[in-house]
Amino acid sequence: MANVNVTTAAETNVITTQQMVKVREVDFVRRFTGTILRKLMEALGVTRKIPLIEGTTMYYYTTTGTLQSGEVAEGEIIPLSQYERVKTPIGEIKLNKWRKATTAEAILKSGYDEAVLQTDKKLLLDIQTGIRTSFFDYLKAIDATVVGASTLQMVLAQTWGNLQVLFENDAIEAVHFMHPLTIADYLGVKDISLQTAFGFNYIKDFLGLGTVIMTSQIPKGQVISTAKENLIMYYIPVSAKAMSSLGVTADEMGLVGIKSGYPTEERAQIETLVLSGIQFLVEYASGVVFGQIDSTPTLGAVTVTSTAGTAVGDSKIALSGYTLGSGEKYVYKTGTTAPAVTYGQKLGNTWTEIDSGDDITPTANHTKITVAAVDSNGRAQAAGNATLTVKTA
Repeated sequence: MANVNVTTAAETNVITTQQMVKVREVDFVRRFTGTILRKLMEALGVTRKIPLIEGTTMYYYTTTGTLQSGEVAEGEIIPLSQYERVKTPIGEIKLNKWRKATTAEAILKSGYDEAVLQTDKKLLLDIQTGIRTSFFDYLKAIDATVVGASTLQMVLAQTWGNLQVLFENDAIEAVHFMHPLTIADYLGVKDISLQTAFGFNYIKDFLGLGTVIMTSQIPKGQVISTAKENLIMYYIPVSAKAMSSLGVTADEMGLVGIKSGYPTEERAQIETLVLSGIQFLVEYASGVVFGQIDSTPTLGAVTVTSTAGTAVGDSKIALSGYTLGSGEKYVYKTGTTAPAVTYGQKLGNTWTEIDSGDDITPTANHTKITVAAVDSNGRAQAAGNATLTVKTA
Protein backbone atom coordinates (compact mmCIF):
# COMPACT_ATOMS: atom_id res chain seq x y z
CA MET A 1 0.00 0.00 0.00
CA ALA A 2 1.39 3.37 -1.01
CA ASN A 3 2.33 5.84 1.68
CA VAL A 4 -0.12 8.71 2.09
CA ASN A 5 1.24 12.12 3.05
CA VAL A 6 -0.78 13.52 5.89
CA THR A 7 -0.16 17.07 7.07
CA THR A 8 -1.29 18.42 10.42
CA ALA A 9 -1.06 22.06 9.35
CA ALA A 10 -4.26 24.12 9.18
CA GLU A 11 -5.92 24.40 5.82
CA THR A 12 -5.61 27.56 3.80
CA ASN A 13 -8.31 30.20 4.50
CA VAL A 14 -9.66 28.39 7.54
CA ILE A 15 -11.48 30.71 9.97
CA THR A 16 -9.66 30.76 13.29
CA THR A 17 -10.82 31.58 16.80
CA GLN A 18 -8.66 34.71 16.82
CA GLN A 19 -10.30 35.94 13.62
CA MET A 20 -13.74 35.47 15.16
CA VAL A 21 -12.66 37.47 18.21
CA LYS A 22 -11.58 40.30 15.88
CA VAL A 23 -14.92 40.12 14.06
CA ARG A 24 -16.77 40.51 17.37
CA GLU A 25 -14.59 43.47 18.33
CA VAL A 26 -15.18 45.18 14.98
CA ASP A 27 -18.92 44.53 15.31
CA PHE A 28 -18.91 46.02 18.81
CA VAL A 29 -17.09 49.14 17.61
CA ARG A 30 -19.28 49.57 14.53
CA ARG A 31 -22.49 49.24 16.53
CA PHE A 32 -21.27 51.72 19.12
CA THR A 33 -19.93 54.43 16.81
CA GLY A 34 -21.44 53.59 13.43
CA THR A 35 -25.03 53.18 14.56
CA ILE A 36 -25.69 54.08 18.19
CA LEU A 37 -23.40 57.08 18.63
CA ARG A 38 -24.02 58.35 15.09
CA LYS A 39 -27.78 58.43 15.72
CA LEU A 40 -27.20 60.34 18.95
CA MET A 41 -25.06 62.94 17.18
CA GLU A 42 -27.67 63.27 14.43
CA ALA A 43 -30.44 63.75 17.01
CA LEU A 44 -28.42 66.33 18.93
CA GLY A 45 -27.22 67.99 15.74
CA VAL A 46 -23.58 67.69 16.77
CA THR A 47 -21.30 68.54 13.86
CA ARG A 48 -18.17 69.54 15.79
CA LYS A 49 -16.09 66.62 17.06
CA ILE A 50 -12.87 67.82 18.67
CA PRO A 51 -10.02 65.45 19.64
CA LEU A 52 -8.18 66.27 22.87
CA ILE A 53 -5.20 64.85 24.70
CA GLU A 54 -5.85 63.03 28.00
CA GLY A 55 -5.89 65.54 30.86
CA THR A 56 -6.75 68.57 28.69
CA THR A 57 -8.92 71.08 30.56
CA MET A 58 -12.35 71.66 29.01
CA TYR A 59 -14.11 75.02 29.20
CA TYR A 60 -17.40 76.67 28.49
CA TYR A 61 -17.52 80.31 27.47
CA THR A 62 -19.50 83.44 28.23
CA THR A 63 -19.16 86.71 26.32
CA THR A 64 -19.89 90.09 27.87
CA GLY A 65 -19.40 93.64 26.70
CA THR A 66 -21.02 96.87 25.60
CA LEU A 67 -21.47 98.29 22.11
CA GLN A 68 -20.60 101.98 22.14
CA SER A 69 -22.63 104.51 20.20
CA GLY A 70 -21.82 104.73 16.52
CA GLU A 71 -22.95 108.37 16.33
CA VAL A 72 -19.55 110.01 16.06
CA ALA A 73 -19.07 113.51 14.67
CA GLU A 74 -16.71 114.10 11.81
CA GLY A 75 -13.11 114.05 12.97
CA GLU A 76 -13.88 112.81 16.48
CA ILE A 77 -12.29 109.71 17.97
CA ILE A 78 -14.49 106.64 17.56
CA PRO A 79 -15.04 105.06 21.00
CA LEU A 80 -13.94 101.46 21.48
CA SER A 81 -16.55 98.78 22.04
CA GLN A 82 -15.05 96.28 24.45
CA TYR A 83 -16.01 92.64 24.69
CA GLU A 84 -14.62 89.92 26.87
CA ARG A 85 -14.82 86.19 26.23
CA VAL A 86 -14.53 84.52 29.62
CA LYS A 87 -13.78 80.82 29.80
CA THR A 88 -14.76 78.77 32.83
CA PRO A 89 -12.99 75.44 33.44
CA ILE A 90 -15.29 72.47 33.96
CA GLY A 91 -12.69 69.75 34.47
CA GLU A 92 -10.26 67.66 32.49
CA ILE A 93 -11.21 65.16 29.84
CA LYS A 94 -10.40 61.66 31.03
CA LEU A 95 -9.84 58.36 29.28
CA ASN A 96 -12.41 56.00 30.75
CA LYS A 97 -11.46 52.35 31.08
CA TRP A 98 -13.80 49.43 31.70
CA ARG A 99 -12.88 45.78 32.24
CA LYS A 100 -15.15 42.75 32.48
CA ALA A 101 -14.03 39.26 33.45
CA THR A 102 -15.97 36.00 33.07
CA THR A 103 -14.79 32.96 35.02
CA ALA A 104 -14.33 29.47 33.60
CA GLU A 105 -17.07 28.28 35.92
CA ALA A 106 -19.55 30.83 34.50
CA ILE A 107 -18.68 29.81 30.93
CA LEU A 108 -19.09 26.11 31.73
CA LYS A 109 -22.41 26.73 33.44
CA SER A 110 -24.04 29.14 30.96
CA GLY A 111 -22.06 28.68 27.76
CA TYR A 112 -19.66 31.10 26.06
CA ASP A 113 -22.33 33.05 24.22
CA GLU A 114 -24.42 33.73 27.31
CA ALA A 115 -21.54 34.33 29.71
CA VAL A 116 -19.23 36.41 27.48
CA LEU A 117 -20.96 37.75 24.38
CA GLN A 118 -24.27 38.71 25.98
CA THR A 119 -22.51 40.40 28.89
CA ASP A 120 -20.38 42.32 26.37
CA LYS A 121 -23.64 43.73 24.97
CA LYS A 122 -24.74 44.75 28.46
CA LEU A 123 -21.38 46.41 28.99
CA LEU A 124 -22.01 48.46 25.84
CA LEU A 125 -25.40 49.59 27.14
CA ASP A 126 -23.96 50.58 30.52
CA ILE A 127 -21.21 52.63 28.84
CA GLN A 128 -23.91 54.45 26.86
CA THR A 129 -25.73 55.19 30.11
CA GLY A 130 -22.58 56.62 31.65
CA ILE A 131 -21.99 58.98 28.72
CA ARG A 132 -25.62 60.15 28.84
CA THR A 133 -25.53 60.66 32.62
CA SER A 134 -22.32 62.71 32.42
CA PHE A 135 -23.84 64.98 29.78
CA PHE A 136 -27.14 65.56 31.59
CA ASP A 137 -25.46 66.12 34.97
CA TYR A 138 -23.37 68.78 33.26
CA LEU A 139 -26.42 70.42 31.64
CA LYS A 140 -28.37 70.52 34.92
CA ALA A 141 -25.47 72.23 36.69
CA ILE A 142 -25.36 75.21 34.30
CA ASP A 143 -26.68 78.46 35.79
CA ALA A 144 -28.88 79.10 32.78
CA THR A 145 -31.47 81.70 31.86
CA VAL A 146 -34.75 80.62 33.50
CA VAL A 147 -38.29 80.92 32.14
CA GLY A 148 -41.54 79.60 33.54
CA ALA A 149 -45.04 78.99 32.20
CA SER A 150 -48.10 76.93 33.07
CA THR A 151 -48.06 74.46 30.13
CA LEU A 152 -45.47 72.51 28.17
CA GLN A 153 -46.29 74.32 24.92
CA MET A 154 -45.90 77.70 26.60
CA VAL A 155 -42.59 76.71 28.21
CA LEU A 156 -41.21 75.43 24.90
CA ALA A 157 -42.31 78.62 23.19
CA GLN A 158 -40.53 80.64 25.90
CA THR A 159 -37.29 78.65 25.73
CA TRP A 160 -37.37 78.69 21.92
CA GLY A 161 -37.96 82.46 21.91
CA ASN A 162 -35.10 83.08 24.33
CA LEU A 163 -32.76 81.01 22.15
CA GLN A 164 -33.70 83.11 19.13
CA VAL A 165 -32.68 86.21 21.09
CA LEU A 166 -29.47 84.66 22.43
CA PHE A 167 -28.43 83.51 18.95
CA GLU A 168 -30.15 86.27 16.99
CA ASN A 169 -27.26 86.62 14.56
CA ASP A 170 -27.23 82.91 13.70
CA ALA A 171 -29.67 80.54 12.03
CA ILE A 172 -30.16 77.89 14.71
CA GLU A 173 -32.23 74.82 15.42
CA ALA A 174 -33.33 74.28 19.01
CA VAL A 175 -33.03 71.03 20.96
CA HIS A 176 -35.05 70.49 24.15
CA PHE A 177 -34.40 67.86 26.84
CA MET A 178 -37.23 66.71 29.10
CA HIS A 179 -38.60 63.81 31.15
CA PRO A 180 -40.92 61.42 29.25
CA LEU A 181 -43.72 62.11 31.75
CA THR A 182 -43.44 65.83 31.01
CA ILE A 183 -44.66 65.17 27.49
CA ALA A 184 -46.73 62.03 28.11
CA ASP A 185 -50.10 63.80 28.34
CA TYR A 186 -49.49 65.56 25.03
CA LEU A 187 -48.38 62.35 23.29
CA GLY A 188 -51.50 60.58 24.54
CA VAL A 189 -53.76 62.68 22.33
CA LYS A 190 -51.49 63.38 19.37
CA ASP A 191 -50.20 61.20 16.55
CA ILE A 192 -46.46 61.72 17.02
CA SER A 193 -43.66 59.70 15.41
CA LEU A 194 -40.96 58.75 17.92
CA GLN A 195 -37.40 57.86 16.96
CA THR A 196 -34.74 56.22 19.14
CA ALA A 197 -31.07 57.04 19.65
CA PHE A 198 -28.53 56.08 22.32
CA GLY A 199 -31.16 54.80 24.72
CA PHE A 200 -33.78 57.54 24.56
CA ASN A 201 -36.66 58.63 22.34
CA TYR A 202 -36.78 61.87 20.43
CA ILE A 203 -39.18 63.82 18.21
CA LYS A 204 -37.99 65.97 15.33
CA ASP A 205 -39.59 69.36 14.70
CA PHE A 206 -41.95 69.16 17.68
CA LEU A 207 -44.59 71.91 17.32
CA GLY A 208 -42.17 73.57 14.88
CA LEU A 209 -39.92 74.48 17.83
CA GLY A 210 -37.05 72.02 17.34
CA THR A 211 -36.11 68.52 18.43
CA VAL A 212 -37.41 67.15 21.74
CA ILE A 213 -35.26 64.49 23.43
CA MET A 214 -36.84 62.51 26.25
CA THR A 215 -34.75 61.29 29.16
CA SER A 216 -35.61 60.38 32.73
CA GLN A 217 -32.45 62.21 33.84
CA ILE A 218 -34.22 65.56 33.48
CA PRO A 219 -36.71 66.08 36.36
CA LYS A 220 -40.38 65.93 35.46
CA GLY A 221 -41.84 69.34 34.69
CA GLN A 222 -38.51 70.83 33.62
CA VAL A 223 -37.06 71.54 30.18
CA ILE A 224 -33.46 72.33 29.25
CA SER A 225 -33.03 73.91 25.82
CA THR A 226 -30.12 75.05 23.70
CA ALA A 227 -29.14 75.45 20.07
CA LYS A 228 -27.88 72.33 18.32
CA GLU A 229 -25.06 74.48 17.00
CA ASN A 230 -23.97 75.10 20.61
CA LEU A 231 -23.21 71.42 21.25
CA ILE A 232 -19.73 69.93 20.91
CA MET A 233 -18.38 66.42 21.31
CA TYR A 234 -14.87 66.20 22.74
CA TYR A 235 -13.05 62.89 22.67
CA ILE A 236 -9.67 61.24 23.29
CA PRO A 237 -8.57 59.30 20.18
CA VAL A 238 -8.10 55.76 21.46
CA SER A 239 -6.69 54.63 18.13
CA ALA A 240 -3.58 56.69 18.73
CA LYS A 241 -0.20 54.95 18.49
CA ALA A 242 0.06 54.81 22.28
CA MET A 243 -3.00 52.53 22.38
CA SER A 244 -1.73 50.04 19.76
CA SER A 245 0.40 48.21 22.32
CA LEU A 246 -2.80 47.24 24.15
CA GLY A 247 -4.13 45.52 21.06
CA VAL A 248 -7.51 47.29 21.10
CA THR A 249 -9.74 47.48 18.03
CA ALA A 250 -10.95 51.03 17.41
CA ASP A 251 -13.08 52.90 14.90
CA GLU A 252 -11.51 55.28 12.39
CA MET A 253 -11.93 58.35 14.61
CA GLY A 254 -10.88 56.53 17.75
CA LEU A 255 -14.06 57.22 19.72
CA VAL A 256 -14.03 53.79 21.35
CA GLY A 257 -11.68 50.82 21.47
CA ILE A 258 -12.25 47.24 22.59
CA LYS A 259 -10.24 44.12 23.22
CA SER A 260 -12.52 41.16 23.80
CA GLY A 261 -12.25 37.48 24.62
CA TYR A 262 -8.65 37.41 25.82
CA PRO A 263 -7.81 34.85 28.52
CA THR A 264 -6.03 35.41 31.82
CA GLU A 265 -4.78 31.93 32.56
CA GLU A 266 -3.73 32.60 36.15
CA ARG A 267 -7.35 33.30 37.02
CA ALA A 268 -8.99 31.02 34.44
CA GLN A 269 -11.22 33.75 33.06
CA ILE A 270 -12.03 35.56 29.81
CA GLU A 271 -11.75 39.36 29.90
CA THR A 272 -13.01 42.33 27.90
CA LEU A 273 -11.35 45.77 27.90
CA VAL A 274 -13.09 48.93 26.63
CA LEU A 275 -11.49 52.38 26.32
CA SER A 276 -13.23 55.64 25.52
CA GLY A 277 -13.03 59.32 26.35
CA ILE A 278 -16.22 60.99 25.07
CA GLN A 279 -17.76 64.11 26.59
CA PHE A 280 -20.65 66.17 25.20
CA LEU A 281 -20.59 69.86 26.23
CA VAL A 282 -21.97 73.21 25.17
CA GLU A 283 -19.61 75.91 23.96
CA TYR A 284 -21.55 78.81 25.45
CA ALA A 285 -23.23 78.34 28.83
CA SER A 286 -25.25 81.51 28.23
CA GLY A 287 -26.81 79.73 25.25
CA VAL A 288 -28.72 77.34 27.54
CA VAL A 289 -32.27 78.10 28.70
CA PHE A 290 -33.97 76.34 31.60
CA GLY A 291 -37.78 76.02 31.51
CA GLN A 292 -40.09 75.22 34.41
CA ILE A 293 -43.69 74.08 33.98
CA ASP A 294 -45.39 75.73 36.93
CA SER A 295 -48.98 76.82 37.52
CA THR A 296 -47.52 79.89 39.26
CA PRO A 297 -44.20 80.52 37.48
CA THR A 298 -43.12 83.29 39.81
CA LEU A 299 -41.03 83.42 42.95
CA GLY A 300 -43.07 82.47 46.01
CA ALA A 301 -42.72 84.20 49.38
CA VAL A 302 -41.02 82.88 52.51
CA THR A 303 -41.53 84.79 55.75
CA VAL A 304 -38.19 84.95 57.55
CA THR A 305 -37.98 85.96 61.22
CA SER A 306 -34.70 86.46 63.08
CA THR A 307 -34.41 86.52 66.88
CA ALA A 308 -31.50 86.23 69.32
CA GLY A 309 -29.96 82.77 69.19
CA THR A 310 -28.90 80.42 71.98
CA ALA A 311 -25.20 81.37 72.01
CA VAL A 312 -23.58 84.80 71.84
CA GLY A 313 -23.26 85.86 68.22
CA ASP A 314 -25.99 83.48 67.04
CA SER A 315 -29.36 84.19 65.46
CA LYS A 316 -32.40 81.90 65.49
CA ILE A 317 -34.22 81.74 62.16
CA ALA A 318 -37.94 80.94 61.91
CA LEU A 319 -39.57 80.25 58.54
CA SER A 320 -43.25 80.37 57.60
CA GLY A 321 -45.66 81.28 54.81
CA TYR A 322 -44.42 78.67 52.33
CA THR A 323 -44.91 74.89 52.19
CA LEU A 324 -42.00 72.92 50.82
CA GLY A 325 -42.87 70.74 47.84
CA SER A 326 -41.53 67.26 47.15
CA GLY A 327 -37.74 67.31 47.06
CA GLU A 328 -37.51 70.95 48.10
CA LYS A 329 -35.45 72.37 50.95
CA TYR A 330 -34.48 75.72 52.45
CA VAL A 331 -31.06 77.32 51.97
CA TYR A 332 -29.74 80.65 53.23
CA LYS A 333 -27.06 83.24 52.66
CA THR A 334 -26.15 86.33 54.70
CA GLY A 335 -24.65 89.63 53.62
CA THR A 336 -24.33 93.34 54.33
CA THR A 337 -27.39 93.61 52.09
CA ALA A 338 -30.00 90.91 51.53
CA PRO A 339 -28.79 88.58 48.72
CA ALA A 340 -31.16 88.85 45.75
CA VAL A 341 -32.96 85.81 44.32
CA THR A 342 -34.96 85.36 41.12
CA TYR A 343 -37.37 82.59 40.18
CA GLY A 344 -35.54 79.48 38.97
CA GLN A 345 -32.11 80.87 39.84
CA LYS A 346 -29.63 78.08 40.55
CA LEU A 347 -28.20 78.68 44.02
CA GLY A 348 -24.72 77.24 44.37
CA ASN A 349 -22.52 76.03 47.20
CA THR A 350 -22.31 79.49 48.79
CA TRP A 351 -25.82 78.86 50.11
CA THR A 352 -26.23 76.68 53.21
CA GLU A 353 -29.12 74.36 54.05
CA ILE A 354 -31.34 75.45 56.95
CA ASP A 355 -34.51 74.36 58.74
CA SER A 356 -36.98 76.56 60.60
CA GLY A 357 -35.81 77.04 64.18
CA ASP A 358 -32.10 76.58 63.42
CA ASP A 359 -29.46 78.80 64.98
CA ILE A 360 -26.87 80.30 62.63
CA THR A 361 -23.68 82.26 63.24
CA PRO A 362 -23.59 85.13 60.74
CA THR A 363 -20.32 86.29 59.24
CA ALA A 364 -18.97 89.42 60.95
CA ASN A 365 -20.61 92.62 59.68
CA HIS A 366 -23.39 90.68 57.95
CA THR A 367 -26.72 92.19 58.97
CA LYS A 368 -29.12 90.66 56.41
CA ILE A 369 -30.26 87.13 55.59
CA THR A 370 -32.08 85.67 52.59
CA VAL A 371 -33.69 82.24 52.80
CA ALA A 372 -34.80 80.47 49.63
CA ALA A 373 -36.77 77.30 48.96
CA VAL A 374 -35.02 75.35 46.20
CA ASP A 375 -36.08 72.28 44.24
CA SER A 376 -34.04 69.10 43.81
CA ASN A 377 -31.95 70.87 41.17
CA GLY A 378 -31.12 73.75 43.53
CA ARG A 379 -33.32 76.25 41.67
CA ALA A 380 -35.18 78.89 43.65
CA GLN A 381 -38.96 78.50 44.00
CA ALA A 382 -39.58 80.98 46.83
CA ALA A 383 -37.55 83.37 48.96
CA GLY A 384 -37.67 85.95 51.72
CA ASN A 385 -35.26 88.04 53.76
CA ALA A 386 -34.90 89.69 57.15
CA THR A 387 -32.60 91.83 59.26
CA LEU A 388 -30.47 89.67 61.55
CA THR A 389 -30.85 89.81 65.32
CA VAL A 390 -27.99 88.16 67.21
CA LYS A 391 -27.47 87.40 70.87
CA THR A 392 -25.04 89.93 72.36
CA ALA A 393 -24.66 88.71 75.95
